[in-house]
Amino acid sequence: MIVNVNWLGDVLLSTAAIRAIKKANPETHVACMVVERCFEILEGNPYLDEIIIFDEKKSHKGLIKKIRFIQELKRKQFDIAFLFHRSFTRTLITFLAGIPQRVGYRTAKRAFLLTKKVEPAKNEIHRLDYYLNIARSVGIKDDGRLYDLFISQSDQGFARSILESEGIKKEDFTVVINPGGNWEPKRWSKENFAKLSDRLIQELGAKIVICGAHKDIDLAKDIARKMQENPVILAGKTTLKQLGAVMKESDLVISADSGPMHIAAAVGANLIALFGPTSPEVTGPIGKGRIEIICTEVGCKIPCYKLTCDDYRCMKEISVEDVFGKVKQFR
Repeated sequence: MIVNVNWLGDVLLSTAAIRAIKKANPETHVACMVVERCFEILEGNPYLDEIIIFDEKKSHKGLIKKIRFIQELKRKQFDIAFLFHRSFTRTLITFLAGIPQRVGYRTAKRAFLLTKKVEPAKNEIHRLDYYLNIARSVGIKDDGRLYDLFISQSDQGFARSILESEGIKKEDFTVVINPGGNWEPKRWSKENFAKLSDRLIQELGAKIVICGAHKDIDLAKDIARKMQENPVILAGKTTLKQLGAVMKESDLVISADSGPMHIAAAVGANLIALFGPTSPEVTGPIGKGRIEIICTEVGCKIPCYKLTCDDYRCMKEISVEDVFGKVKQFR
């Protein structure tokens, strides 16, 4: 059993380790324990035989529900748990479920619960290697440094259909922009996205698609209102897999460091990634498409995980001209 993390981008990055584990043990039943919101990212992954939802805020909230969950795991008789999550609670669950081998990074609180303690790297490493190192610690060899998102034919058909319904043809130069992000300091401004989108339409004849989750609908509409031209707004109209299919159909994706950025990389889309407070060396995209990363040196310590900032200058220093110049290289 693989005990996964709670964040969309990191779950995608963990799929390189999932693939390595399954390929090293092709006859073994491999299950992954993950929160419900990340289920779709793993659904249809051929390297997993089972996905187990663990939701400690709802269906597994409270002691009684956790005990029942532990009993369910115990009946499955797993031989080994790979703990990608550093949570003490999740580690204790695998111990109480009677899983004899428990492999994960050493932390002060849970070290006594682990049978294989993996020493953390002295310096921050790419998150993909962070998960791969847990598999490597028991002799599992890598199967490449790409991560997986499996798109169905149905999702691909949906993408082509919705783009065509918006007047976007296969031969058009289609650019998907992802303006959202899970925290404000990583976001490029609405004004910059609007100015860039207008230039792409006016000077390069691009078709602009603004994507995002349901919570990003207002953000997408704000960007559209600031534009002179008319973009296509797909925010809130796709599932994660459908979003991946739309990105795969596009010529280019422009995004800050976020889950959708990693979706673009996973499906092999061409990508321009905008990095401010986070580090490309730690969470940079890796994919089969052409990837360009734009980041600026502003004298701050990077990565910076402050959720509030006085000026957000690391993102403000990325200009519309910087991004437009990169886009022209893809035309």
